[in-house]
Amino acid sequence: MRDNEILLDTGTNEFEIIEFYIDEVSRSGDGRDYFGINVAKVLEVVEAPVGMESAEGAPHPSFLGTMSLRDIILPVIDLSVWLGIERKPSDFELIVVTEINNVVTGFLVTGVTQIHRIGWGDLKTPNKFIADMDSNCITGTVELDDRFVLMIDLERILGELDPEMAERSDGNSYVAPEKYTAVLVDDSVSVRALLNKNFDAANFDVHLFSNGLEAWEGLQEMNRQAREQGGSIANVVDILVSDIEMPQMDGYTLTKNVKEHADLSALPVILFSSLITKGLYHKGEAVKADDQITKPEFNELTGRAIALIEKYRAKHRG
Repeated sequence: MRDNEILLDTGTNEFEIIEFYIDEVSRSGDGRDYFGINVAKVLEVVEAPVGMESAEGAPHPSFLGTMSLRDIILPVIDLSVWLGIERKPSDFELIVVTEINNVVTGFLVTGVTQIHRIGWGDLKTPNKFIADMDSNCITGTVELDDRFVLMIDLERILGELDPEMAERSDGNSYVAPEKYTAVLVDDSVSVRALLNKNFDAANFDVHLFSNGLEAWEGLQEMNRQAREQGGSIANVVDILVSDIEMPQMDGYTLTKNVKEHADLSALPVILFSSLITKGLYHKGEAVKADDQITKPEFNELTGRAIALIEKYRAKHRG
């Protein structure tokens, strides 16, 4: 998948999704539900082995056991079961193989349509009905031609199947030597809560934003107020920590905007995302992010944030 990935200029506020579908059996007749995930998380799409069924004693009914893919043994999740959809059986089904937080997992679906390039501004917040679904793993909706595609939060699914994956610790305790201020940006409510908790414990004042556009507008306002008082952004914010995948404006575009801004360019930026892999690290470098950390290393994140702030302060003192 990645070898054929559509090339995008980093910081254009665009991304690619792979669209797939689940054929559903319902009282009103058979239907088809469309879903999508960021193509950067997809390793490949393969034909599903025949006869995969829910494993006895599995941690969740959606767990179908494991399958062999060359030199990898990967768990397989029936996405329809997780979403509460009665899938119509098919002789030919597919498994979307993903790599998220360095974990390879397969998700069983009915079929795959194609890859689409869209703007983050086209990703709409899910309506109340979708947001209240029991599965609660829909991050947004995208309108494509005559249909709506629901974006799936696979990290949430994997985190609920394996709670240890939701937050990892390097075993150290990090506390800033003085009160620092961080702007933290993530579209996930649960991730923002964890970020807030960890940075508060590390002696930070925190400003939380739910997407890149909100953060960009907030930073510009903070900068305006600082300048009116005769100071600079450095007087009110010490560091920016941002997710990458977010509606309205992604983390790459936010970072690019900050680094190209006359007043904000000296603000240290850390990208914190499950998209940060060896193959995609260059994208963060292209927008001049100061550091990039893979979720869910929340504890390590605070330590590296403190070290980066101190490095910046020493540089400016010198």
